[in-house]
Amino acid sequence: MKISVAKAISILLVALVVPLQSQQPAPWKDPSSHVSRFIPVGQDVRLEVLDWGGTGRPLVLLPGGGNTAHVFDDFAPRLTSDFHVYGITRRGFGESGFAPLPSGTETFGDDVLAVLDALELERPVLVGHSIGGQELSSIGTRYPNLVAALVYLDATYPYAFDNGKVPTMKELSELGFPQPPPPTEADLATFDALRQYYARVLGFTYPEAELRQQRSTTPEARVGPPRVSPGGRVLTAGMKQYVQIPVPALVLVSSQSPGRWADSTTDPVISKQIAGMRALLERQAKSIEDGVPTARVVRLPGAHHYMFLSNEADVLREMRAFLNER
Repeated sequence: MKISVAKAISILLVALVVPLQSQQPAPWKDPSSHVSRFIPVGQDVRLEVLDWGGTGRPLVLLPGGGNTAHVFDDFAPRLTSDFHVYGITRRGFGESGFAPLPSGTETFGDDVLAVLDALELERPVLVGHSIGGQELSSIGTRYPNLVAALVYLDATYPYAFDNGKVPTMKELSELGFPQPPPPTEADLATFDALRQYYARVLGFTYPEAELRQQRSTTPEARVGPPRVSPGGRVLTAGMKQYVQIPVPALVLVSSQSPGRWADSTTDPVISKQIAGMRALLERQAKSIEDGVPTARVVRLPGAHHYMFLSNEADVLREMRAFLNER
């Protein structure tokens, strides 16, 4: 039986295309046990909210600057035996929408309040990392009756508490902080390789979903360039000065340990930066102890800024001890 030229070409194309399609990697799926939804907070902005479920009173996790709620993908499930756990990605980051801020940094706090209202959460515990402390202090000082407690995870820098005695943002930025060597091309071959890079240099790693929020993916499924987040340029716009924390507060302070890569450093510049940062952090902790006597301030020696990843057990222990009394 003769086959026409056109049919022969068609068969050849199918034979070539099917193997290529079968070689395409399967779409990556976030393994964390959360449900994702988008909640409008006004100005045509919708925020991504993660719900890990759980039993007990509500607890809401707020990420640090540049991060999304996915940074808690590994940490949040550790809390679901005691709390119903949520996480909010602030406007301008990850999958959350963005619009200019009408009222400076208070807008970020207002966004959180809008989510709490939409979810009908009564007096939740708010837990903020890094600049998430800004939202904690914004809500806690303006609406103390709406929350049960605040937990600051290395989050009480001048944007969260400033009685004139804490280190200034200028002091912190001028001091600088040593950064690990950048990932190599091999480290960027896959997101799993990038996770291994962080485990190697820091002693802990980030959830893959968070890394995928931070970096693009190339057509070859390699780790691509960092994503640009429109919210980054307004994180401290119109920064307020909060001189009180009227809500029961747990303040966990790290030692800003750089990670494993710096353990054996002999570089005097790096050693000076580490010592300088720790001196500023101690000044910060002492200022809070003196200025907010009702707050429980706990120092975590050896903890990285991402203490809930580097010192997960310590953070969980302190949180449970504090919140069991509330």
